[in-house]
Amino acid sequence: MLDKFSIRVIKKPLSMIASRLHQFGITANQTTVFGFILGCLAFPALIFQEYNIALILILLNRICDGLDGALARINGITDSGGFLDISLDFLFYSLIPFGFILANPEQNAIAGALLIFSFIGTGSSFLAFAIMAGKRNIDNPIYKNKSLYYMSGLTEGTETIACFVLFCLFPTHFTLIAYVYSALCWITTFNRIWSGFHTLQESEKQETS
Repeated sequence: MLDKFSIRVIKKPLSMIASRLHQFGITANQTTVFGFILGCLAFPALIFQEYNIALILILLNRICDGLDGALARINGITDSGGFLDISLDFLFYSLIPFGFILANPEQNAIAGALLIFSFIGTGSSFLAFAIMAGKRNIDNPIYKNKSLYYMSGLTEGTETIACFVLFCLFPTHFTLIAYVYSALCWITTFNRIWSGFHTLQESEKQETS
């Protein structure tokens, strides 16, 4: 929901940093992998309840996620780069709740499992529609510079990172935050399935008419 606004705010500074990185020969794919490694390092920090360290690593991961897109726009957006980016993003999104589960299994296990389950809903509906939209050449009027159709929703990247930040700042309230965000994720999932189905159905009718 907030991605289209946050992208406008961070696009210029990310482009400036990406231009400098490009001069040093750093590629988008290298940045994607480096950011993923930083995100993975948040996992042991969470297990040992070093939440401030985990927060820094999570934010660095997200900065790299923005930089790889900016670098891709300089060098040219590729399907392989887009595939790598989205695959590692979804692994990272699931890794963070898992870290909180292992930090306090008795308190966080059910809420964390529900949140990961919710991410399956948002992720599968997002990717399934992107595949079908690509097959049918359905353009995205909002995110034209994405390597695949970026389906909007109530819970997008900006909201998810805000959720992770809240987890790290208020770890004792993980379960409450996770339950609330899971509910929002399911609203997003059902909306994507509904709107995606009808969008594709309309495209099919236009094709046969």
